[in-house]
Amino acid sequence: MSRRTGLILDFGGVLTTSVPACAVGFDRRAGLPEGTFLSVIAKHPEGAALYADLERGTITQVEWNERTAALLGIDGTNLLGRVLQDLHPEPSVIAAAQAARATGIKVGIFSNSLGTEPHDVYAGYDFDGLYDTVLISENYKMRKPDPEIYAVMLDLMDLPGEACVFVDDTARNLPPAEELGITTILATDPADTIRQLEALLDVHLT
Repeated sequence: MSRRTGLILDFGGVLTTSVPACAVGFDRRAGLPEGTFLSVIAKHPEGAALYADLERGTITQVEWNERTAALLGIDGTNLLGRVLQDLHPEPSVIAAAQAARATGIKVGIFSNSLGTEPHDVYAGYDFDGLYDTVLISENYKMRKPDPEIYAVMLDLMDLPGEACVFVDDTARNLPPAEELGITTILATDPADTIRQLEALLDVHLT
């Protein structure tokens, strides 16, 4: 096949440190058993529905804070900011993305939204300056893994699926991309992600 010319990156857990690790730290600080927060947003019927609504932008972060905190039995003030207190940039992947872009590869951000008020998880990452296109799910009232939003991302990239590589740290978000011909990487370790990207894009990124 011809050289791949598009790189699509998830945000949390790809351009940042691990989100589940943040949740563990939050549970500890909040005096909750380890795994409580992730269980509530992924397995509790109401909690999972609230998280999906937040990602689709059908509820505000403030509403999510209050209602999810009620399920956890804790105060909801800036809950998301407290959960993500330990979230930091992953410099090696950010640098690799910029190295790819310097070779002419189009680089896009494809992120499920967490809202921006009162806590803006994207602040300081200079999306407008460092990336060619950005899709934040709440702007389309869809979220990964809704299949339709992947087609929107390809439209924004102005590339066919076969020309793109997509990196995400959540396994369930990969199959809809693969259905469109996009090559996928499950991000588990920054160095491994970069190695896979170098092989797939046929460029040096370090």
